[in-house]
Amino acid sequence: MRRFAASLFLAAAVALPASAVETFNTSAGPVKITIIQHASLMIEAGGKIIYLDPSQGSYEGLPAADLILITDIHGDHMDPKSIAKVSKTGTEILAPSAVAATVTAAKVISNGETQKWEQWTIEAVPMYNLTRGPAPGKLFHDKGRGNGYLLTYGGKRFYFSGDTENIPEMRALKNIDVAFVCMNLPYTMPPDEAAQGVRAMHPKVVYPYHYRGSELSIFQKGLEGSGVDVRLRDWYAKS
Repeated sequence: MRRFAASLFLAAAVALPASAVETFNTSAGPVKITIIQHASLMIEAGGKIIYLDPSQGSYEGLPAADLILITDIHGDHMDPKSIAKVSKTGTEILAPSAVAATVTAAKVISNGETQKWEQWTIEAVPMYNLTRGPAPGKLFHDKGRGNGYLLTYGGKRFYFSGDTENIPEMRALKNIDVAFVCMNLPYTMPPDEAAQGVRAMHPKVVYPYHYRGSELSIFQKGLEGSGVDVRLRDWYAKS
């Protein structure tokens, strides 16, 4: 992927640096989410550590994973070296079957399946392209190959879109407290399309992520008046 060039809008916006920690209170205690880079982040709750798509950015000084969730086979989501970096004895990995074919330690979770892990409920939800692909008749992300994830902890619901377009399954999600939604062309969707999907889903809080090269002011403008709290963070500070 091409390197990110910050827009004038982002330069003027108040953006936290990479490795910033976002904290959310739940009935089971706080959930802390650490921004790493692009689509990679760390979740901490109840003394347990979860990584989502450990691939890009630095993991120096970060704790080892109790659980790793992987969304798809592409290198900006699945990187064996990064997985090894954050793993320890006993680390569990959940991923779709296409990932498990390469990451042999992974246990398969497929679209529509739900698993309990510690105090978390983990639901694999669809992520795919509707129209965009590398050539006519081909898609960057085929339906059923990858997973978005809906995680519930202490009564709060956290959605991580993975690589997707504005699909019906995303628009139909309900009662989402915090959403992390992708946007970048040509691989997923543009900011205005992402905003349309978020309006339909209507989470309380949304973070654009996996947005390399996208104009976030368009996404923010598309959600004006919606009541959704749009939080911009710099996921590429160290790129």
